[in-house]
Amino acid sequence: MTTQTHCALCGGGAVAPDGHCWDCGQAQPAFRSHLEITTAGGAGVSDRGLRRGVNADAMALAGDGTWTIGVVCDGVSMSPRSERAARIAADTGASTLAARLRAGALPETALADAAIRAGRAVAALAESAQAAPACTYVAGVAGQGGIWACWIGDSRAYWLPDEGAGMALTEDDTGAHEALSAWLGADAGEPDPRIRSYRPPGPGRLLLCTDGLWRYLPGLDSLRSQGDLLADARGLIGLALDAGGHDNITAVLIGRVNAARDPHSHNARPTRG
Repeated sequence: MTTQTHCALCGGGAVAPDGHCWDCGQAQPAFRSHLEITTAGGAGVSDRGLRRGVNADAMALAGDGTWTIGVVCDGVSMSPRSERAARIAADTGASTLAARLRAGALPETALADAAIRAGRAVAALAESAQAAPACTYVAGVAGQGGIWACWIGDSRAYWLPDEGAGMALTEDDTGAHEALSAWLGADAGEPDPRIRSYRPPGPGRLLLCTDGLWRYLPGLDSLRSQGDLLADARGLIGLALDAGGHDNITAVLIGRVNAARDPHSHNARPTRG
């Protein structure tokens, strides 16, 4: 990752820890251009892509041996400081989710609470209703009982089994012309997250990603693991870059989930948080 100490745009200001110039307030083009994170049971890669000046995607991972947690957010490009919205939403969602699970909350309850907290944190960034940072949100939890996904917007979760075809776990919150119908931000109201649970019949990986990746994905049955989560995440980013990399690209993989089949929760329908 490339970092800067002086603003590349105004030339005089110092760059703050969040990648903005203290003087002119502009985000720096190279800040967070390529990031990689790992935790026990998970790995993620985020890349600015080939056409965007700033990486407005964000991701977070946490794991304690019982649960592995991932959150991916995509800053809404038409909103101000969207990269801040995504970063705060990802961090708030992951920390709240981890705390609620440690306290013994059900995954569905923890996911709903985390999404609502993340939404409130993003809403607090707004200077006014007309200057409201915004982002999409998807979170995933994997444990011995199965996997759970929670989303607001068009960032997605997929189940990628080691054998057989993959499946989407989320349904985009979009309307006509693929316009977002739900997001996190002061102009979106209180979040109304949707949640889906799934108990896989065998091992595989949970993928969380932004539209900078899923728009380029080939058939899900072709996304086979190479045995290393970070290498697999890098490979997914490479697919999008090779296809043009028109947007920021983020992929988080939570891997080697292996739960026995439960006919009552094998393909649960989405529920509201």
